Amino acid sequence: MFIILAILEIIVSLLLIIVVLMQASKGSGLAGAFGGSQMGAMFGARRAADFLGKATTVLAVVFIVLCLVINIFTLDSSAGAVESIIQQGQPTSVPAPAPPQATPPVQQGK
Repeated sequence: MFIILAILEIIVSLLLIIVVLMQASKGSGLAGAFGGSQMGAMFGARRAADFLGKATTVLAVVFIVLCLVINIFTLDSSAGAVESIIQQGQPTSVPAPAPPQATPPVQQGK
């Protein structure tokens, strides 16, 4: 189950990246490099922007929902859970610093 959801999450994230990069910015951005200008010719400039905006919203919602589903339902927190040092509440002892070693100055011969 976890593997299927993880693969689906990767596919959704890649689609989300592609859709975001296809959106035209004020300087036309990367939309021209990925064929966004041709999509504007196919749908019309305004309809392409509406489609890409809605696709971005839907993919972002699906991405977040999948993240929550994976975290809540498939990752069992009780199995093999290891508490951190902070959760254990045990104070850690730090060894005292060693005093500096006094070395006699080296005398140079004349």
